[in-house]
Order: sequence, then structure tokens, then C-alpha cells
Amino acid sequence: MDRRQFLAGASAVSLMGTMPAAFAMGQASDPNFTPALVGKPWDPKRNAMVFDAMGEIRDTYTDELIEEMLAAGMRAIAVTCGNPRQQNQSVEQNYQSALEEMLWFDRHIEEKSKYYLKATTTADIDRARKEGKLAIFYLTQNSEHFMHDLDNVDAFYGIGQRICQLTYNYQNMVGSGCMERHGSGITRFGGLLIEKLNDIEMMIDLSHSNVQTALDAIEISEKPIQISHTTCYDVNPNPRAMPDEVLRKLADKGGVAGITQMRTFMTLERYGMVHLYFDHIMHAINVMGIDHVGIGSDRDHRRLVVTPEYLEEMQREQGPLFDVRRVPLYFEELNSPRRMEVIWDKLLERGLSEDDAEKVTGLNFYNHYKKLVG
Repeated sequence: MDRRQFLAGASAVSLMGTMPAAFAMGQASDPNFTPALVGKPWDPKRNAMVFDAMGEIRDTYTDELIEEMLAAGMRAIAVTCGNPRQQNQSVEQNYQSALEEMLWFDRHIEEKSKYYLKATTTADIDRARKEGKLAIFYLTQNSEHFMHDLDNVDAFYGIGQRICQLTYNYQNMVGSGCMERHGSGITRFGGLLIEKLNDIEMMIDLSHSNVQTALDAIEISEKPIQISHTTCYDVNPNPRAMPDEVLRKLADKGGVAGITQMRTFMTLERYGMVHLYFDHIMHAINVMGIDHVGIGSDRDHRRLVVTPEYLEEMQREQGPLFDVRRVPLYFEELNSPRRMEVIWDKLLERGLSEDDAEKVTGLNFYNHYKKLVG
């Protein structure tokens, strides 16, 4: 099956009428356009740990693009399986979409075994580093695919799922997402699920949760929790961002937060603003400590160009509420499969040592996974 087919929340529509004029003429015609940056090539002798705690792997990736990702040091990534917008589907459809995509990834990894390997423990990351491959972990960005049945946690663990995001943007049986106006914290069932996830050693992810749900989950969980892709609310208020209170309590209990590269969570200015991304990383380090911050890009690895075809692709995947006027969603300066090299260089420019930069680019998430899934 086409792994993106189930994400089609709406039929493709003609977008030329809503496309910003600069895009209709071509991005480079915008006088503020900033091209992708080029970083210092990744050093294979140092073999720094590079781990994207929430990113994308697509069937459209060419071998050449994958080789660039690997050349930039990428050795581990967690990918979303199933439709995160589960409020639009029945629980049976949620179960089916998550199952089908995990099985799709099983097949795709086998087809691309020259480059990929399926990961369930950090030993798989170690093997990927030795073999020059990319270890792929399975993550869901909601918990409704368990169909409100804790026995299904065991079933998905058996298939290979190792990370479960408790909520997406809206209320579910576990807790509340960040877009609810009057959402709950963790529900009674949510508490039972957290206990189950702790018991089976499936990692808990609080991305997209509202503040109360995050605070409740951190308090209830006996094990450290992650927020794989977020930003800092105290730097730029946004529903998807987490305030210092959450970040601090997450770190106090041994958790890790990944800073996303979604530009629109940090600024609505389209170009020349990549410094803000590093402002969020440095703020998170100041609040949480250097051992608790990482990267969760939430981004494609292709070199993207905003065309009508790309906008239609985004509309299909994001659904009818997607506002095309916000594109590009990414920082153009990081629009490359080699962007982790750029991030490494910029972290050094911000004053981090190479050892601390490696913690942020992957070692912190590697250590987090090692504690929780072995």
C-alpha cells in the first residue's frame, strides 16, 4: 500500500488561488529568500551520534538522497506509523492504519536493507553505526489505535512499536491535546495506559499534549518520558510549544525533549530566521540541562520546492484545515538531507563543545532509549 494514502484527509484542490504570490512566481524571486546552508562534512573518525527522534522516511526517497542522509551521520530515526488525526476515524480504522503502516515499514526496510534496519533496542543503533546504516524505530502520534484495550499494547509491542505519543491535538480517552480549549489532563484510562506502557517498556511521548496532560503524565509515570518534537513556549508562545514548567519537570525525572524544525511554531517570517531554531535549543538547554535536549525534526529530508504539486501533496496529507499560506513549514536554511551537519556547526558557533553538541544531535536520545528499551 502507499504509506501516505491513509493520510488523505481531503481531496486535492486547486491551490493556485491561495498560493502566496512569491511562490507562484518562484521562491527565489522573493528578495528575502535564503538558500539551504551547507555544513562542514560529518567526521566519520569522530562518528558523532546523530539521531532524529521524530522524522520522516518516505518511499519517494532516492538512493542518492538516502546516501546523503547517511553521509551526514544519520544513524537513527523514529518514524510515525498510522494516522495521528485519529479523531477523524473509528478506533478500528486507527488500529488498521497503524498496523498497516508498521507492516509497510517492515517491507520497505527489507527492500532497502542496504541502507535501513528495523530497530527495537539501542543495540540496533550500535549495529547501524558499525554498518553505516539507519536504524528505524516505530512511533505512533496517538494512542487511539490501541482501541481502548490495554492488551493491544502487547500486540503492537510485538510488531515493533517502541514509542507511543499519548495524544495528538485533541481530546482522546487518555488525555487532551494542545488544541483543545477546555481539555482534560490525564484521564483514569490514561493513568492505566501509562502504567501499562511503563510495565511493557514502551516509551511515552508527550508531543502535542496540553500542559495539564503533560504535567499529569510526568507525575504518574515511574519512568522517564520524552517530548520528541516541540518548541519552547517561553521563547515563542504557540499551542504546540511547552512552557518551562513542563520542560523542567520532564528533565527532573530524567526525560528528554527534542526541538522540532517546524518554522511556523517559532516565527511566521518565511526566510532568514533559522537563528530562532537555535534560540529554542539553547533555551531548552538552559532550562533542562545539556543532558536532556535533542533533535526531533518532524521534517521531510527531501530538498523541497514549493510548487502547486507540493502544495497539493501537503493538502492531502494535512487535511482540510491545512493553511497553504503558511508554507514553507520548514526553515529554508535546513532544507536538505545534510541539515544535521549544519546543526552541528551552529551549535558549536553557539558555544557548545563537540561533546555537548553530540549530546544534542543524538547522544541524549540514545541514552534515553537505552534506559527504557535496552
